Amino acid sequence: MHITHNILLGLLAVIFLVSGLFKLSGNPKGLEGTRHVNVPDKLARVIGAIEAILSIGMLYALRYQDSVIGWLAILGAWCTMGGAVYAHSRANKMKSAAPAIILLIALSVVLVIA
Repeated sequence: MHITHNILLGLLAVIFLVSGLFKLSGNPKGLEGTRHVNVPDKLARVIGAIEAILSIGMLYALRYQDSVIGWLAILGAWCTMGGAVYAHSRANKMKSAAPAIILLIALSVVLVIA
């Protein structure tokens, strides 16, 4: 179970890092999902920075298993994806919320099997 946790956490960290850096850079493809639900680009860049920082915290959690920083990073990512699902539901675009829902489930699994 420990190996599964580490593999899943590593994948999530990479996904959040890439997604966060795309949003932070202002790349139109990276901002496409947030524009789809009417989130301003400046706020999307802040979200991107938060995602990138959280991914570093998740990588820290891989190295130091029982660290508070790692737990807070995973919990922060979980809250971020919860907010993304909420934003999609408010915009009546739940079909495009599938990636956020999948990440939310994967983060829940990481929290449970830790």
